[in-house]
Amino acid sequence: QLQASGGGLAQAGDSLTLSCVASGHSFSRYALGWFRQAPGKEREFVAAISRSGSSTYYDDSVKGRFTISRNNNEKTVYLRMNTLKPEDTAVYYCTAKQTILTVEPNTELDWWDTWGPGTLVTVSS
Repeated sequence: QLQASGGGLAQAGDSLTLSCVASGHSFSRYALGWFRQAPGKEREFVAAISRSGSSTYYDDSVKGRFTISRNNNEKTVYLRMNTLKPEDTAVYYCTAKQTILTVEPNTELDWWDTWGPGTLVTVSS
């Protein structure tokens, strides 16, 4: 199971850090990611990190502003969001998929198979 936290209300230009804690075993065997869903829109890819943490991937809309990281000892994945914009307003979902080391995370929604309940981020202008 995954449980995200850290959402809230921010102003444009602010920073927020989302956390997602996993329960269970073998956390290090999972690729991890973040998606978001704005009101009236489909869920979209934000960022992902490989099992080893050596590879990260970002949507162009957040590249340079958001950073994904993981701490396997704490079974936690983070999303540091800097220079927030009103268009970042959405419910943010963490996600996971058990993979082998040679498989890199995918940006497609259907590739992921484990989801948390989401945390709302609202950015005002």
